Amino acid sequence: MKKQTREVLAELEALGTAQNRKVYGRHGVTGELYGVSYAHLKALEKRLRGEHELALELWESGIHDARILASQIASGEKLTAKVLDAWLRDVDNHVLGDAVAQAAARSSKAARCAARWRGRKGEWAAATGWNLYGRLVPSLEPAELKATLKEIEAAIASSPNRVRHAMNGALIAIGSEGGALQKAAVAAAKRIGAVKVDHGQTGCKTPAAIPYIKKTVAHRKQQAAKKAAAAKKKAAKKKAAR
Repeated sequence: MKKQTREVLAELEALGTAQNRKVYGRHGVTGELYGVSYAHLKALEKRLRGEHELALELWESGIHDARILASQIASGEKLTAKVLDAWLRDVDNHVLGDAVAQAAARSSKAARCAARWRGRKGEWAAATGWNLYGRLVPSLEPAELKATLKEIEAAIASSPNRVRHAMNGALIAIGSEGGALQKAAVAAAKRIGAVKVDHGQTGCKTPAAIPYIKKTVAHRKQQAAKKAAAAKKKAAKKKAAR
């Protein structure tokens, strides 16, 4: 283990708190854990972003906080399918699964990983795959997304607990694209009904798809209108200055 890795691990350990360890434990995190807040992890990410070799060593430490930081600082250009598959095999809670999905989304192997992972039998692997797929929705073709809605509708009720949550998230992401995809996703959500997920001893909830989709689409339209108005104002100002 390199000196830098040892130093970062020591820093993480110093930043951990008993309260955070308790909170993360309620979210299903087990094994060695320092309990570093996400505010501190974010600060470390800004300082260490792109330190890919460091990320690989941090992951190998097996410490939860170190693995979260590893997923944040790893270079998307250097993340191979082999490394991502190895990381996936280590996922044993939804917090780490979210982190791996976020890292994979930066990689050129993202689409390939999402396609393979979401079909896995294990709960954490499949949930991570669906989480990743939801992040890729804006880059995918409408025809594929409509086919995926059918896949979700057919399988969500019989899928494991956290897979249901991730599938619901993917459905929301598809519907949030608006237009025909919004209509198709809302129709699918109506047929699916309420998605029940056990979040353990936390206050987390799985969002109801239809209102979440409508709210997201409305917000995006509002933001687009503001952007268009600002561009129009800027153009008019530039014209008047001529």
